[in-house]
Amino acid sequence: MQQLVLDIGLATSPTLANFFAGQNAAALQHVQQSVVDTGRPLQTYLWGGSATGKTYLLRAVREAYRMQAARVGWLDPSVYEPPEFDDGWAAVLLDDVHLYNPAQQHMAFKWFVNAQTSRCWVLGAGDVPPADLVLREDLRTRLGGGHIFALQALSEDECRGVLRREAQARGLVLSGEVVDFMLRRFSRDLGSLMQLLEHLDRYALQTQRAITIPLVKSMLETI
Repeated sequence: MQQLVLDIGLATSPTLANFFAGQNAAALQHVQQSVVDTGRPLQTYLWGGSATGKTYLLRAVREAYRMQAARVGWLDPSVYEPPEFDDGWAAVLLDDVHLYNPAQQHMAFKWFVNAQTSRCWVLGAGDVPPADLVLREDLRTRLGGGHIFALQALSEDECRGVLRREAQARGLVLSGEVVDFMLRRFSRDLGSLMQLLEHLDRYALQTQRAITIPLVKSMLETI
């Protein structure tokens, strides 16, 4: 059965505290420390397939800086006209670098050069290791010039743990049958799971019904 991804937007901002690390504990610890440590390494690169949490981590880092009243540079394939580098940025975040067009690669390289001069942390993410990126060589080598972490997708048991933990925190009851249905029908990446639970919480409250498979199906008809 094909898994679905809810395109409803993140109702709550991703946070590092809510990232379920699983096998990615070393990467999470590195990122958490880098956000607060002025002596951090200047380059970090996260890679892995879909549902490994790369974008979630980058968004969580952006949110962590926002909570510190700090600004960051953000570039992903949807940003068609990236701004020039800003000396006031606390970090540069480059998401889905494997999908950058030539103009985005050019600007990412310029950001990299300026970031290194300003000793500004660059955190990049892509679907393959730096050596396998099909990008301009100067950008590719810079992405691979620092700490590199290969992220692993959550296992089914870890996905269950995420859903049950977050549901409990919200005061929701998820039966094993509902959890099975959700894991069969929806993408298992952390961001999608949190979107799904947020939407289910709101829909159950709105309809004053317990969370059951019929309720989940009914919710899908409203999206």
